Amino acid sequence: MASSDEGAEQPWNPQRQRSANERLLWDRLRSGGAASRAQLARETGLSKPTVSSALAALEQAGLVREAGTHAPERGRIAVLYAPDPTAGYALGLDIGRSWLRVALADLDGAVVARSDVRNQARTANSMADLAVSAARGLVADSALDPRKVTQAVVGTPGVYDEDKRRVRYAQQLPGWGRPGLLDRIRDGLGLPVAVQNDANLAALGEYTYGVGAGSRLFVYIMIGTGLGMGIVNEGRLFTGAHGGAGEIGFLPWAGRREPDPEPDSMEDAVSAEAVVQAARAHGMTGPLTAKDVFDAARAGDAAAAHAVEVEGERLAHTVAAVSAVLDPDLVVLGGGVGHSADLLLRTVGQTLRTLTPLRPKVAPSSLGEDAVLLGAVATALDAARDLAFEGR
Repeated sequence: MASSDEGAEQPWNPQRQRSANERLLWDRLRSGGAASRAQLARETGLSKPTVSSALAALEQAGLVREAGTHAPERGRIAVLYAPDPTAGYALGLDIGRSWLRVALADLDGAVVARSDVRNQARTANSMADLAVSAARGLVADSALDPRKVTQAVVGTPGVYDEDKRRVRYAQQLPGWGRPGLLDRIRDGLGLPVAVQNDANLAALGEYTYGVGAGSRLFVYIMIGTGLGMGIVNEGRLFTGAHGGAGEIGFLPWAGRREPDPEPDSMEDAVSAEAVVQAARAHGMTGPLTAKDVFDAARAGDAAAAHAVEVEGERLAHTVAAVSAVLDPDLVVLGGGVGHSADLLLRTVGQTLRTLTPLRPKVAPSSLGEDAVLLGAVATALDAARDLAFEGR
């Protein structure tokens, strides 16, 4: 039987009301920029004495500060108030096979310090320890009060299983699926740590800081050592029922037949290794990376150019499949292969016209290798702002 109090409104409480007023004003200053007491009173409907009292409390807590003055045509000069971005900091980490990137941002989202470290760890434990040491070192070198760093977000290949506290499907990072590794990072940093798929974070980064801004529904396709996708719908990340939405690398490959070896999955067909295999199938020899193939194509190598064309056609099949399911208004190409999108877009567009009437705009990432890191920062900021306010 439900309690008779269930659903009942909480009794009015002066302290709760003061807190609500302070949060209302703080959020208004964060979203609308600096404002005077009179302007805040007009916009929020609060009385001028209430606004003055709330601003004084916020200023004392270090959450707002004076930001200059405004001289109206008539009346007295008004003091302007703005949020203090140094009231707290968020930490973002991007753990990849080759690089580990860390950034520290203030509450305005401005990156105040960052570090890029070669990932030469040979075990999963040493990789976790490297992430901790890089992050702690960055905070120490920044000379900021470490107590103001209140939230971290880690971007990693694969899907984080919160119940089992482990990452699944991270084939690019051997041993990374073992339980306890992310707890090891959390304990080492000594602050709350959230974990998110790297393609998802790249999508949020591109939405917040890059070409995805303003899109109603857009997807970010990350093409590198693996293949993944992040989906942002009206500013919110869509991850599916179990966090696996966007794991398009697992889709079976059903494109036209190519020279051997024939790909089995979409990841086999579209990833960086697929570019190398296509180049070898068309005559390129010697040690090769996907970057080598794209560089050779730019220099006019016929075999490399054919391999790039194959990659573009396969990407078009990927975009067509995504468009049929999600109908995005924008598809962003990122990751290592996505850095060479300038060589791919023409073939992608031409092939799409033969495959489907659903043809979203396809564009290269504007953030490049920073997309995951900036997405981690953007995600961490939401929690860091809440914690800064609650800790006042």
